[in-house]
Amino acid sequence: MPVSPLSVELLAVTPNALSLIYSAFRQCYHAGFVADMWPRLLSGAVDREVQADFVRKVLESGHDSPVEHASFTFAVAGISRACSHQIVRHRIASYSQQSQRYVDASDMDYVLPPAIARIPEAKARFEAFMSEVGNAYRDLKDILEAHGRKDKAKEDARFVLPQAAETKIVITMNCRALLHFFHLRCCMRAQWEIRALADAMLTHCKQELPAIFATAGAKCESLGYCPESTRFACGRYPTREQLFQPGDGEA
Repeated sequence: MPVSPLSVELLAVTPNALSLIYSAFRQCYHAGFVADMWPRLLSGAVDREVQADFVRKVLESGHDSPVEHASFTFAVAGISRACSHQIVRHRIASYSQQSQRYVDASDMDYVLPPAIARIPEAKARFEAFMSEVGNAYRDLKDILEAHGRKDKAKEDARFVLPQAAETKIVITMNCRALLHFFHLRCCMRAQWEIRALADAMLTHCKQELPAIFATAGAKCESLGYCPESTRFACGRYPTREQLFQPGDGEA
């Protein structure tokens, strides 16, 4: 039952994502039919930097719905069930997660929180409990199998598994959903595990589609101030209240 490290691999990106987003934006402001320009976009007749610059300028205006036409698919391993429960709260996405009902967890990997890892006595207690859980799971599985549950023994034995249990999941999000995900989960107020996942996903997105993701991240990075109240702000940026004090701009 080893500690499982985070792994984020990019499986797929919508082909010709930049040109697709560019053409979707252009259709909003173009009298013609963008399908007629599509062959020129694919051939390189319209420079990619010209496309990227157009996309960036329109995004800066606040018009962002056309970026939904492109999506990214990630394979993620080394996250806890606690983390995956947070991820699936993002509803504009598709998920395929490893099933504890069908996958044998006798040799369950787990995620060790850094705060626990730093304290020897906390780490020792945590690891002892993980060992206890593993023994309980195996014992229950064996007992259930002996009483005729066969392959279904796993679906009942899994009830003792902790939130620390490692899981694997495939995630697909369109670019607009990803921008929202990064706004929330790259924030210093996000839980450490999902923030690490979001940062790793963002690295892939910036490499693949910088026109959309070069300035993506926590919301404060695009706003230039923290949208949280002073009570919850981490201090990286001034809060809105600090920037816009009552009476500002008055004669």
